[in-house]
Amino acid sequence: MITETMQNAINQQIARELYSSNLYLAMAAYYSNINLNGFANWMRVQAQEEMVHALKFFDYMISRGAKPLITQINAPKTEWSSPFEAFQDSLEHEKLITAHINDLVNLSIKENDHASNIFLQYFVTEQVEEESTVLDIVTRMKMMENFPGGLYLIDNELKQRKFGA
Repeated sequence: MITETMQNAINQQIARELYSSNLYLAMAAYYSNINLNGFANWMRVQAQEEMVHALKFFDYMISRGAKPLITQINAPKTEWSSPFEAFQDSLEHEKLITAHINDLVNLSIKENDHASNIFLQYFVTEQVEEESTVLDIVTRMKMMENFPGGLYLIDNELKQRKFGA
């Protein structure tokens, strides 16, 4: 049985993951509107991954006999001043999600909820990968800021990303 405190915290994380999915979909629209279709593809795949994360939390709650709640999700930002700013926002968002996952792990330890702790380790590992991947793209974008063709090269690379549940 999952504690009410843990249940409430995981429900908040479901909302965060759904918000993340919406944020990345908004970024995909932004990139599509400025004809950076590789960037748009990358963000669209990221939106799908975040939805899968929300569903993992949702299914975990059900498996533990808890009640997943879908709450109101705030609208994400939809405009950025540059392609770099949007990806920088993505990095900051991933750092925020990492902090929330770490808080959940700490809560699982405090609540002596070993099952939740084990479940959350997937997300700890996932966030390391998420931050690393986004940081790599942000770093390469920054390196290419004085080379206009650099954005085109990165855009072509990002077109290759495929969703794999």
